[in-house]
Amino acid sequence: MTSAIRHTTIASADAYSLAVFWSEVLGLPLHDEDHPGDPEAQIEGAGLLFVNVPDAETGRSRLHFDLQPQDRTREEEVERLLALGATLVADRRNPDGTGWAVLADPEGNEFCVERSAAERAAGR
Repeated sequence: MTSAIRHTTIASADAYSLAVFWSEVLGLPLHDEDHPGDPEAQIEGAGLLFVNVPDAETGRSRLHFDLQPQDRTREEEVERLLALGATLVADRRNPDGTGWAVLADPEGNEFCVERSAAERAAGR
């Protein structure tokens, strides 16, 4: 018999607030029993569990998300995420349309935004 991944757990200073950010990014709801101040918060349908930890992590994380916009361009998605509270860490976008943008969520966890499937198909 094998195992299955039940959750991807993200250590957080404020689990609920960080889960709200990612809930907005992904367009998926939080579990209906999660409330501000809870030590854990889960995003329904994504397998993401945010938990409060007493100490901040140092150094670069070995795990991050690569996002692909579903209904907008990479540029539109980067702007939307910045408006939600993300910060631009590194711009790896190339003049020919390839590449990605490295952003960080409100607690500094890095993630990347790639081109949409439509942009890839169009060669942009």
